[in-house]
Amino acid sequence: MPPNSQLVESFKQFIRERWAIHQLKAAGRPKPWTQDPILQRYRFCNVRREDDTVTRWIADHWRAPHAKDPDLWFAMCVARLVNWPDTLAELDYPKAWDADNFVTVLERRAAGREKVFSGAYIVSTNGHAMPKARYLAQHVLTPLWTRRQAIRPTVGDSLDSFHDRLWGQQGMGPFMAAQVVADVKYVEPLKKASDWYTWAAPGPGSKRGLNVVLGRAKDTPWGGGDKWLRALRELIEQCTYDLEEAGVPRLHAQDYQNCLCEFDKYTRTSRGEGTPRSTYQGV
Repeated sequence: MPPNSQLVESFKQFIRERWAIHQLKAAGRPKPWTQDPILQRYRFCNVRREDDTVTRWIADHWRAPHAKDPDLWFAMCVARLVNWPDTLAELDYPKAWDADNFVTVLERRAAGREKVFSGAYIVSTNGHAMPKARYLAQHVLTPLWTRRQAIRPTVGDSLDSFHDRLWGQQGMGPFMAAQVVADVKYVEPLKKASDWYTWAAPGPGSKRGLNVVLGRAKDTPWGGGDKWLRALRELIEQCTYDLEEAGVPRLHAQDYQNCLCEFDKYTRTSRGEGTPRSTYQGV
């Protein structure tokens, strides 16, 4: 089913407006940065995932200084499962995995009523009756570290092939694995992946968002196979020229996936079906 042209225009306008807000804010211009009441009032992720606050922190403090570490991917797993800069700063970059230190730092922060995890991603204990820090250390991160030689990206990997290996590990579902791919793709060897611009994995929000653009009921199932990705690529073809003409830099498929998730939140808000969790001081 091809994208609905009117809804594609709405999607492109959402991206253009969110990009304009980012540019005005970065330039130090005074508020308001938009006249759109929803974008003024609620917080939405940036058009480019790399511009989001937590991603910038991870890139500056962990990824860039350790770009040549063959197990940077493991550090990105730690980073995204926690996803909170203050906790990550206290942990420090895991040059060698220390499960005891991980648990100690996270439990000390929790005992002191300090924030430990971001609320951006849902990270559960998958039915294990134990604290989340201990579950992640024992059942997710230690096994990943033990199997690191078999998992780490290698020359010739595509984003898809690395994602498949990572997704198959305990505690790394397809969405979380895709977040790690989105971080690691900016360094070798995935920096040269053949599908760098064209691959993405859906999350619940981007499935709903693409349904909206297609003019389908938002919760219509996508089924198996690559139907969602093929529809995403078709949408990208319809968006790229107009967005670049408007000054939006070229976006890769994972950026579009994020934008669809945010567009889903935007359209649900505009229809009175709910509001985003976080507010934004845009006025």
